[in-house]
Amino acid sequence: MAQPQRLVIASRESRLAMWQAEHVQARLRELYPQCSVEILGLSTEGDRVLDRALNEIGGKGLFIKELEVALLDGRADLAVHSLKDVPMEMVAPFELSAIMRREDPRDAFVSNRYGSPDELPAGARVGTSSLRRAAQLRHRFPTLQVLPCRGNVNTRLAKLDADQYDAIILAAAGLKRLGLAQRIRMIVPPSLSLPSPGQGALGIETLAGRPELRAWLAPLVDARTTAEVGAERMVSRVLGGSCRVPLAAYCVSTPGGGLKLIARVAAEDGSALVESVVESAQADPAAAEALGLQAAQALREQGAAQWLASS
Repeated sequence: MAQPQRLVIASRESRLAMWQAEHVQARLRELYPQCSVEILGLSTEGDRVLDRALNEIGGKGLFIKELEVALLDGRADLAVHSLKDVPMEMVAPFELSAIMRREDPRDAFVSNRYGSPDELPAGARVGTSSLRRAAQLRHRFPTLQVLPCRGNVNTRLAKLDADQYDAIILAAAGLKRLGLAQRIRMIVPPSLSLPSPGQGALGIETLAGRPELRAWLAPLVDARTTAEVGAERMVSRVLGGSCRVPLAAYCVSTPGGGLKLIARVAAEDGSALVESVVESAQADPAAAEALGLQAAQALREQGAAQWLASS
């Protein structure tokens, strides 16, 4: 197959999204030195509407709609997303052509006063943009004030520095990618805040009718990450997961070459939480999806449906 001569990457314009697009741009330039790789920066509705929670304005798909329009009208060949922002069902004519090796998938605790969530006094204000994080925090620390905190990484840090919050919780991957790891006071253990499906991974979206793009992107695919997030996203797909559902799923590869998946669903107010832990000896895509289905069924058997139905 002929090598590409020109590729255009659609990206949100936030600093983190541009870092991600530039990371993919650099990898493609290494693979195809003769190829002109450009970035098309776009503003999405999810970036523009910051005064309401995502679950109130339409969900994660708001971060990718304008990028998909650029794919459809030919302004871009591929779109780079934080995989946790990508809806669990890819609607034709779009597909996820590549999932890259992920950064640290865990959450990060950031505060100017306290070293960990355990140090927070009753009534302390904790900001997060995620129902998942909020529900798990309320479950473990019912005396905290868990408040909405939206905006890009720098905006949220600025709100913390302006004393609007005593602490914020956000993805460790974003802080590390932006060179802000020094702001992390503590990496939050999954036992306290289990990550979102796909957190820390980058997904590359293309039109399904362009198999040449899938072939050109194949060297960027990380098989282990693809299997892990495949299991996580299957949990969310089966349970109807979105930013409206306090659902978490975290899969890791085991020393024996298999997969271990932990999944949780919680009541939004933190009053109750159910968890499933399942393992597979295999780590191929089919085994990963079967593991995700098994975890989702176990959560339903524990009563998760009552919170899914109310979300």
